[in-house]
Amino acid sequence: MAVLRYWAAAKEAAGVGEETYAEAATLEALLAGAVATHADDGRLARVLARCAFLVDGDPVGLRTHASVLLPPDAVVEALPPFAGG
Repeated sequence: MAVLRYWAAAKEAAGVGEETYAEAATLEALLAGAVATHADDGRLARVLARCAFLVDGDPVGLRTHASVLLPPDAVVEALPPFAGG
């Protein structure tokens, strides 16, 4: 199970601080699950498209989300752009 933690605008758009997803072998699959869960108004999808991500504390950087494999019990942090930094 992967945990997706939301920060700042992502947390506001999701309405929760974190969620758990059982079927997520890649970052792409995890994000697709989150977007599908919150598809009602599309806000989360728009925010996640602008986020940087950490997987177990390591930055994803410019790698494609499909190429980022998630280990069992991964913790993914969704970090929207922050003002001033």
